[in-house]
Amino acid sequence: MKYTIKLLAAASLLALAPLVQAAPTPAKQALIDKLLALQQPGLEMLARDIVQRPLMPVMQKASMNLQQVPADKREAVTKAVDADVKKFIEDAFPIVKASALKVAPTAIGTLLDERFTEDELNQIVTWMESPVSKKFSGIQPDLQKALVEKILAENGPQLEARFNALQLSVDKTMGLKPAPSAAPAPSASASKAAPAKK
Repeated sequence: MKYTIKLLAAASLLALAPLVQAAPTPAKQALIDKLLALQQPGLEMLARDIVQRPLMPVMQKASMNLQQVPADKREAVTKAVDADVKKFIEDAFPIVKASALKVAPTAIGTLLDERFTEDELNQIVTWMESPVSKKFSGIQPDLQKALVEKILAENGPQLEARFNALQLSVDKTMGLKPAPSAAPAPSASASKAAPAKK
């Protein structure tokens, strides 16, 4: 009986062994901490995205329902909705940002420790601190804008037509009167940015 208990205890310890990982060396931990600090702007952007992403359906619904508001009250209602959304972001963003910064060391730091050697972390930090990396990071918004403009220039009219057809179908399914098209005109803004064909 004692032998069986000892075997079970030993088996349990062996099963738990992979779950217990040695703490990183101080040098490796310093690299992880530095990498987390370099990632802080990205963590803040992630927190803002977490807060703002659920607002899209709310804003779309408000935009659709705005057609039901008397014309003379639409501007005031729009301002009130915008103020509510702004207040929500101002209240929620600091909470989510603080949480992201708080849990990053255990969520991200643990993975960095598990999946990268000290030398690899050093290479990543060196790259992220390099002028070329900073220059590349600095043009990310321009790269994204250029890509979006080209995609919309090529697909804007088709997407707009599909969106309008979807809107009519949803209105019909819900038994609503067809509302005037509230779809953004991506092709118009994209065509201004696209160079004229020769």
